[in-house]
Formats: sequence, C-alpha cells, structure tokens
Amino acid sequence: MRNVYRLLIAVLAPVLLGTAAYSQPAAGHAPALIQLPAPELDGSVSLERALASRRSARTYATEPLSLADVAQLLWAAQGVTGSSARFRTAPSAGALCPLEVYVVAANVGGLEPGVYRYRPVEHALELAVAGDRRSLVSTAALGQKAPAAAPAVFAIAAVYSRTSGKYGERAERYVPMDAGHSAENLLLQATARGLDCVPMGAFDDAELQAALGLPAEEEPLYLIPVGHPAP
Repeated sequence: MRNVYRLLIAVLAPVLLGTAAYSQPAAGHAPALIQLPAPELDGSVSLERALASRRSARTYATEPLSLADVAQLLWAAQGVTGSSARFRTAPSAGALCPLEVYVVAANVGGLEPGVYRYRPVEHALELAVAGDRRSLVSTAALGQKAPAAAPAVFAIAAVYSRTSGKYGERAERYVPMDAGHSAENLLLQATARGLDCVPMGAFDDAELQAALGLPAEEEPLYLIPVGHPAP
C-alpha cells in the first residue's frame, strides 16, 4: 500500500506543488547557503532535567526565535558529529541517513520567511521556498493551529530509497525509527533551551508536501512547531 501511495505522490506532486516546487539549481550553479551559528556542545541543562521537563505545548509567545536557536535545533536533529557525514546526532540504520530536515521560518531573527532545507555537512540552510508558509502548513495539518502560531515549524521528511537499497522492505520499519530518534533529539534540545514545542503526525501528506515544496521522493513524517512559552 505504501508503494502505491508513493507512486501517486510522484504523479500528483508536480501538480500540487505548482510554482512552490523545490527547484534544483541550474547546472554549474551551487545554491546559495546561509551559514548557521556553530552548535553549542556544553549546555546548562542536563539531559535528565530535559527529560523530566519536556511537555507538548501548542501555544507560543510572539517573541521571535533566534538564528542560534534554529541552528541548535537543526543540529540536534541531524547534525554531523564526526569526521564523516554519516556520523550524526541521531542514529540511522546502516548510517544511510534517509532524513531531510526543514524549517518553516516566519519569525526568526536574521532569517527571511521561507522554507529552508538543512544542510548537515555545511551546517547551513538552503532556501527551498520563499515566503511565510505557516498557514499552508496549518491547513495541511488538518487545520491544527500550532503550526500557524509558532515562529518556526520544523519538518522531517524521508527518502525511503536510501534505506531500502540496502535493507529492502525492512526500510518500512527502519526509516520511521530514524525519524523518531531525530524528532526526540529536537524536542529535548528545545526543552533544554527553554522553548516549547509539540510533535505532530496528523496531516495530509500530499498537501504538506506541496506546502513545504518537497521533491516527489521525499515523504513527510513529522511536524514540530517551536516557540517561546506563551505568557
């Protein structure tokens, strides 16, 4: 059934995406990257405290996130931690790294509104779609309000073929496990930085793919709105 779904997505995505489709740079032209602040490796909140404090929250203050906040959360989800790009903050079956992490930025200091792809090797952002896409993400999320209210929404998508090439049908289990590892890292890092967030899996896959401008082969698995605690 999942294979049928992916075939439908591959056919319908170009129509759904329209002008919002992610466009690869022209041959010979490297995409412009936004370098992120270096991640902090020694925080002031222990892992145990973050585990005890983590709660899901769907309302947020109007205060913007800092670029350092965004950088730290992206690094926690899929940052490179060794001499090879295969060494990440989150484990991956066979170190095949099928995940792609995006941030839907709307109220982030030093960052224009848009959907940005995280580039782990460079610890940088690449613009995928310009403009504030939160309302579209909220609609795709079955009308849930948290994505529209948060200053930034993180999205985790997956390219199943990266894992299935080695593990075959077992990728159907391994890839969601990878996504869970990555999402939990992000949630705990947000908690450690005094931020509120909520993991979300209720959304229309095709609509969310269109809202984020994902390539046809990338399947969305998670949404995580993040913001400062509401008063």
